Amino acid sequence: MSERLLSVIVQDEPRVLTRISGLFARRNFNIKSLSVGRTEQRGVSRMTIVVEGDDRVVDQARQQLEKLVDVIRVIDHREEKYVDRELVLVKVRIEGPDQRVEIRHIAEDFRARIVDVGRRALVFEVTGDEGKITAFIEQMRPFGILETMRTGRIALTRGSNAEIQSQRYAPGPSQTLEPILPPSPSSKESV
Repeated sequence: MSERLLSVIVQDEPRVLTRISGLFARRNFNIKSLSVGRTEQRGVSRMTIVVEGDDRVVDQARQQLEKLVDVIRVIDHREEKYVDRELVLVKVRIEGPDQRVEIRHIAEDFRARIVDVGRRALVFEVTGDEGKITAFIEQMRPFGILETMRTGRIALTRGSNAEIQSQRYAPGPSQTLEPILPPSPSSKESV
């Protein structure tokens, strides 16, 4: 069994997530992580799914994903060079001033940001690849981790904008997709 990272470009419509996760559930896959967010185009979202399974069965699920009406494109990152990141919030117990200093030094090595300070705990935000996130958590474990929350991986294919232009999303049958552009200077409202 191997781990696969898939990006699924979908129309931003109700119940799309349910249909896609249901497809994996019917095949008895465990989705290790799932992240969803809007893209640069109106009406389009990107799902990043990390799934574990036999390659043959994952390939079959991928082909079935591509047949769903709301799915615009499926990218198997096994076949593409990509950049991936994950975000984690980690709440660490603080027993005293010396420990606080030690924990902060370790956090600096990971470029972790302190996002909440309490008398007995610090909350850190760390962004990076899965290995970095796991290593940070392991470094904090001896101090006492009170809570963690990981976002799951997100990924984009590497490449310049010129290469990406040929991969633009095709609109679905009932929708015209437009890029989200910054407002033009003449369209600013007066206050």
